Amino acid sequence: MKIVQVTYTTKPEYTAQNKENIQAVMNDLRQKAHAGINYHVCLSADGKTFIHRSFFLSDQDQQLLNDLPSFKYFQEQLRSRGLETPPKQELLSLVGSSVDIFNA
Repeated sequence: MKIVQVTYTTKPEYTAQNKENIQAVMNDLRQKAHAGINYHVCLSADGKTFIHRSFFLSDQDQQLLNDLPSFKYFQEQLRSRGLETPPKQELLSLVGSSVDIFNA
């Protein structure tokens, strides 16, 4: 299993667009219903800091997300128009979970 967390802050005027772009990615992932990806995004109390947390069963599962046109568009738009602070990526290790992340 691979867990990736990415945190960044958007410009206040870009936050709504970023939410829309993230929703497009989530819609595509729901349609694919790929069992090896568990991906969620939260917005911090400041209303502009986003925390993405992705759980992947394999590197191939991560590549599937990275290859989604909506994900590529989201990243491109964020980099070119929306960042207030750059993304910070962390690789995490799972210690415990209250649910089976992949319903295996």
